[in-house]
Amino acid sequence: SKPIHELHNERLQDRYSDVDVTPIGRMEARVRSRVGGEVSRMRLTPRSGGPALQISISDGTGHVNAIFTGRRSIPGIEFGRHLILEGVAHEHDGELVLLNPAYTLI
Repeated sequence: SKPIHELHNERLQDRYSDVDVTPIGRMEARVRSRVGGEVSRMRLTPRSGGPALQISISDGTGHVNAIFTGRRSIPGIEFGRHLILEGVAHEHDGELVLLNPAYTLI
């Protein structure tokens, strides 16, 4: 029997296999990407003197952080929700970050 996190990762990979997205594990910095995943983390962080909503999504191949500056919340984006993010990622502290990406709720 597989560990629960492996089963969860496989379920997420299956969910996005028929959607026109790049697997998060294959995203590259400074390249426009369209990725889909499940919101696995949310937090409010100050950024440049204002609020910023930071979310992390996972698709079973990896995770990516998205930062929405000037936002405390976004209607419909909540823990466990599935969405598609589009934008150009950059590296920050060894992780890929999408700044104010376009998003589609699934």
